[in-house]
Amino acid sequence: MKKIITLGLLLISLFSFSQVPQGISYQAIALNTSGNPVVSSNVRLRLSLLDNSATGTVLYSETHLKTTNSQGLFNLVIGQGTIISGVFNTINWGTNSKFLKVEMDATGGTNYSIVGTTQLLSVPYALHAETVASIAGNSNINDEIIENKSSNYAFMDYYDNKAYAFNTITGTWSFQSFNTNATPDLITSNGNFGFLDYYDNKAYTYNGKTGVWSSQTFNTNASPDFVVSNGSFAFMDYYDHKAYAYNSTTGSWSFQSFNTNASPDFIASNGNFGFIDYYDHKAYVYNNATGVWSSQTFNSSASPDLVASNRNFSFIDYYDNKVYICNGRTGVWSSQLFNTNATPTVVISETN
Repeated sequence: MKKIITLGLLLISLFSFSQVPQGISYQAIALNTSGNPVVSSNVRLRLSLLDNSATGTVLYSETHLKTTNSQGLFNLVIGQGTIISGVFNTINWGTNSKFLKVEMDATGGTNYSIVGTTQLLSVPYALHAETVASIAGNSNINDEIIENKSSNYAFMDYYDNKAYAFNTITGTWSFQSFNTNATPDLITSNGNFGFLDYYDNKAYTYNGKTGVWSSQTFNTNASPDFVVSNGSFAFMDYYDHKAYAYNSTTGSWSFQSFNTNASPDFIASNGNFGFIDYYDHKAYVYNNATGVWSSQTFNSSASPDLVASNRNFSFIDYYDNKVYICNGRTGVWSSQLFNTNATPTVVISETN
């Protein structure tokens, strides 16, 4: 059985009764029964907010799939996971005490074991970093919590035909070779790196969390450009008629085919990507959290525009009289009918 030692809870918004917090930052270390960190592994969490007591009514529940770092540390935001039940922003924080129940499957599956239930206080708090370091037995964790962020470094050696990346968390260098005729440029995003080798017809990405390089082959006639967003990378292969996306969480590539007559462009938002195929009459969205492509069909006479905001995507089909929304957390499409005489415009209100 694996266990978690909680490092701290930092409330993004104060628990003032006039304003509902948009999320609760949660940082923890996954430890095994020997007290050693579960390092560089996927762990899945099920988090539940309970009302009034540690055995109270579940007000809200969600799951997160996270990758621990080399010290077993992971971060997440409660309220921004894959929703199981409830609505986070409708929780009444002004009545009764609130408790957080944490369950985990250290293999990344859904066989959860309970870790513990903790009362949420009405003011932000964090455990002293010195205490945390003594619990985990690793002073590097203390440094990481204080710093909270790090920077990775990379450079190109055009004579040895290698891209080098240095990971400041692990303190290690790694490299990726490229074709002797290529002179690629490095693209950066949230600690990750990427470059395109047009001679070997490959897209390469370096994951700043895992320290691993990965590649994706594209058509020999293609000369794609990277689109980057929040550590994720994507590109279009117009010869193989495929849209490719690199998942910054899992470190893997996936693709979505489109019509041979189409030449779509990506729209990016907070690590998610979307595009419209006007020949197959479908909108496609890649969700970085779930690692899944999802599609929504629209009327064959329509030519909607895809709009993105905070990982969410939307478009209007004026022929079927529907507004479509793709939820950025779950990757699920939903729609709302409107009057056949109406020509609405969707107004977006972004949360802080």
